[in-house]
Amino acid sequence: MSVVNTVPEKPVLEGLEATWSARWAERGTYAFDRTKTREQIYSIDTPPPTVSGSLHVGHVFSYTHTDLIARYQRMQGKEVFYPMGWDDNGLPTERRVQNYFGVRCDPSLPYEPGYTPPEKPDPKKQVAVSRRNFVELCNELVEEDEKVFEQLWRTLGLSVDWAQKYTTIGDESQVVSQLAFLRNVARGEAYQQDAPTLWDVTYQTAVAQAELEAREYPGAYHRVAFHGDNAPVIIETTRPELIAACVALIAHPDDERYQPLFGTTVTSPLYGVEVPVVAHPAADPDKGSGIVMSCTFGDLTDVQWWRELQLPNRTIIGRDGRVLRDTPDWIRPEGADHYADIAGKTTFSAREAVVGALRETGDLDGEPAPTQRMANFYERGDKPLEIVSTRQWYLTNGGRSADLRGELVARGDQIDWVPAYMQSRLTNWIEGLNGDWLVSRQRFFGIPFPVWYRLGADGEPDYDDPILAAEDTLPVDPASQVPPGFAEAQRGEPGGFAADPDILDTWATSSLTPQIVCGWERDPDLFERTFPMDLRPQGHDIIRTWLFSSIVRSHLEHGVAPWRHAALSGFVVDPDRKKMSKSKGNVVVPDEILTKYGADAVRWRAAGARPGADSPFDEAQMKIGRRLAMKVLNASKFVLAAEESYGLGADATHLDASRVTEPVDLSMLSRLRTVVDEATARFQEYDYATALEVSERFFWDFCDDYLELVKERSRRDDAAGASAKSAFVLALSVQLRLLAPFLPYVTEEVWSWWQEGSIHHASWPVNDVDLTTGEQDPAVLTSAASVLADIRGAKSIAKVSQKTEIRSLRISAGQADIDLVRLAMADVLAAGRVVAEPTYVVDEQIDGFAVEAIAAGD
Repeated sequence: MSVVNTVPEKPVLEGLEATWSARWAERGTYAFDRTKTREQIYSIDTPPPTVSGSLHVGHVFSYTHTDLIARYQRMQGKEVFYPMGWDDNGLPTERRVQNYFGVRCDPSLPYEPGYTPPEKPDPKKQVAVSRRNFVELCNELVEEDEKVFEQLWRTLGLSVDWAQKYTTIGDESQVVSQLAFLRNVARGEAYQQDAPTLWDVTYQTAVAQAELEAREYPGAYHRVAFHGDNAPVIIETTRPELIAACVALIAHPDDERYQPLFGTTVTSPLYGVEVPVVAHPAADPDKGSGIVMSCTFGDLTDVQWWRELQLPNRTIIGRDGRVLRDTPDWIRPEGADHYADIAGKTTFSAREAVVGALRETGDLDGEPAPTQRMANFYERGDKPLEIVSTRQWYLTNGGRSADLRGELVARGDQIDWVPAYMQSRLTNWIEGLNGDWLVSRQRFFGIPFPVWYRLGADGEPDYDDPILAAEDTLPVDPASQVPPGFAEAQRGEPGGFAADPDILDTWATSSLTPQIVCGWERDPDLFERTFPMDLRPQGHDIIRTWLFSSIVRSHLEHGVAPWRHAALSGFVVDPDRKKMSKSKGNVVVPDEILTKYGADAVRWRAAGARPGADSPFDEAQMKIGRRLAMKVLNASKFVLAAEESYGLGADATHLDASRVTEPVDLSMLSRLRTVVDEATARFQEYDYATALEVSERFFWDFCDDYLELVKERSRRDDAAGASAKSAFVLALSVQLRLLAPFLPYVTEEVWSWWQEGSIHHASWPVNDVDLTTGEQDPAVLTSAASVLADIRGAKSIAKVSQKTEIRSLRISAGQADIDLVRLAMADVLAAGRVVAEPTYVVDEQIDGFAVEAIAAGD
């Protein structure tokens, strides 16, 4: 049955996104068919964007890259499992809610049903609310944010199955997170420990190793004298406020200056505390005075020394970033007044007070020398981290086990990396780990630990025998639910119970996205059909966090890598190759460029960014993509506007290719065959950028060279005309499908003019061009196009119309080139309006063609 040709008189790009987005949703074009077998399914672990933030052009690029692969796999006959999630728990959401509603969480407050936030929120004067009220406000705001994000993704043309949507705070995610944690505990992979913890005083939470950023921070070296038996021992420190927390002086074992002191003790200035002088190879003899003050805790090296040398813990910095108010019992009585001077102060104020006191006692040698020191920051924070002693939950990740590190590196080897060199980033990260994964956070909006603790007669929790929730009761909120055998009245009472106050790190949930979307323990049938997944697309900047943590969870729970391929996107940078950020004022808002240029143009530009490579953004490039989309419309109209669409059938993969007989037509299709092979090979390697390059280059040549060459012949009713018409539509069908992953709207629009169904369910054209009955050298077309270009150039030089006839034509070239162009000469003469018989001159010295054309009237 033939399809009615509906080519519009004047096709336009405007409105295509709204039209086809609605039709795709109505028709379920991208709905997942779960009856397919695992071998027939291609499953994608799509990154859940953080909805508390704002999308920028970098998101548009990276999510487009995923969609290119999804659309290609779908056209290859795969049933694509392509869910979308929203990352809505954690610190970013809390901060946004605090500022948006003008509230802050106070867990000590009771729940207030029907709470209404201030009408005029003041972020600087936030109103305290209960944890439950705060969580309700978080859920309210992220729901609105998610609608905005979804609309933008739909406009961009992501072929997501929106029925597979999830959130990282939703019930299903909570069940998976809590269940995985309970099983980690049961296998001994999750444990609690009271230990030195990197702590952000602004966010009031622990920070994991993967969330650290080393940044320069202004400071000063202070030369301080400790009191020895015979002479003072000078140390240099940037943190004199921690002298009260000093537990040892440390020098390199080979440093002859201090070998006589090893095994002896010295006394700290101001506080009179006796500390040992010990040796450790990590001390640098060439740095400062060669001997250092080890405190609990100034930096991670202090933690190393504390563990390896079994030093005492004399922490003086609290969770609020201030010096503890009560004088520690190790401070000598004569030092109590000096400690009182810093008690309760911030580290900055305490430093000033200590330096002033050292001046007065004469223990400061010279004046502080300004310097820039490297300090650890939380990636979202703006103050250096402190190290405080806290009880936290940890998950084994190889940081304390060489065997596990080796197993995780091996898991990385089982994944195909795009680009391949990115794998080294994972390997280097794993091999450099120095501690297990800290998974607890002291925040409010997140997934709670499914744990309670019995309280002793003194009201203190028994951490050695936690009460774990039963798997069949998940999800649970220990803050509002009670453990078996207890009543709510016993909460916080001696002999009663207390809920674990912390939440799981957001990465502890995001690391389980394969389990969440594939229905682990919730939908065994779906899990069997989709896991391990085929693709993890993501940014290269979160290899050490999201990618690594996902491998850890899958390895511990399933003993496999969670996906077969990992495709890494680079950053979108500004024209000066600087990373885009709000603070720099160089962020491009996606809504604006989508409205201005259209989704196809934006996707075209995104596809040009190669896997793993940073890409400079230039808005002017969008114009090129829009020009391509418009050319697809106009060229398609030219090809399809002829009589009855040239008698085409309803299925574009069954065109009557046997009618293609003319040399130029066969030459064009021979070249198209190589384009299809190249684009297919590149897509198979996840190199979508090169697939676009070869497809687009052919399309422009098809329009500029081939169509112009055979336009006159296509109007004839003989076999030669039929050959041109058949070649036209066969080539158009193939090219539309080659371009469909990149330009989904315009290709779907053209497809609808003459075909049933969606182009995005049509077959990838890997075999279509092979239906032709003959082959021809692709150089026939390029030779003919070259000669025609010279003929038209001659008319331009003569300043005559292109419709002017050519009365004399002389073509000089090597014999091989002349033989090629003679096969296409009928088309060249017709397209160039040549009325005289051409003259051919064989000249092997000529590279290409030398054409002399004289127009009528010259």
